[in-house]
Amino acid sequence: MSDKPLNLSDKAKSVLPQHVAIIMDGNGRWARKRGLSRVEGHRNGVDSVRSTVVACGKLKIPFLTLYAFSMENWVRPKEEVSTLMKYLVQFLKQETPELMKHGVRLRTIGRTDLLPADAQAQLAQTIETTRENNALTLILALSYSSREEITSTLRTLAAQVQAGKLSPEAIDEKLISENLYTREYPDPDILIRTSGEMRVSNFLLWQISYSEIYVTSTLWPDFREEQFCEALEEYARRDRRFGKV
Repeated sequence: MSDKPLNLSDKAKSVLPQHVAIIMDGNGRWARKRGLSRVEGHRNGVDSVRSTVVACGKLKIPFLTLYAFSMENWVRPKEEVSTLMKYLVQFLKQETPELMKHGVRLRTIGRTDLLPADAQAQLAQTIETTRENNALTLILALSYSSREEITSTLRTLAAQVQAGKLSPEAIDEKLISENLYTREYPDPDILIRTSGEMRVSNFLLWQISYSEIYVTSTLWPDFREEQFCEALEEYARRDRRFGKV
């Protein structure tokens, strides 16, 4: 990681989010604009992942969640999906030493059991290798669907009710949150979406109830520290009332 400080105002530094979530969108359009295949957009997007992790490390932001692969993405062409899985394995192998060097702990949310065996194995290895790190928790949403997450949680609670281990009256927001994939992490303070699309794409629907939403027209492969700082500056200008006056 470069030691060059980020160009961030004092105000923004004073109200930094504890958890940043990002919908990394625009890889395909980035590639199409350059006459390249879609997978080239994904490959170049890795540099943006690295840059964002570096920025979070510099600012001591403790949690970063990246929407890497949705459940809906499985319907994409097999060749593209296969290449994405190969890039995932390569990224984990190449970046694990850097994650260790800078105290980054890797975790995942989603149906990772649906990933290819080699991707599952490499994920497990990197997660185990980095499990004691505590400078930044990098959470990859892989084979993730928020509706599936909520459905699975409610199914688990319903089974406990049916077994007589839980009363329906005991089910509240806190209990639901404690049974989601994200139960170990705070809700995101800010959700960033690249490429200008105005939707949340089935991502952390429960958890972003009071997250600030920031949309940039920048395509993900062009997203760097400068664009990340712009998002943080906008976050600092928001008045977070959580429904209060």
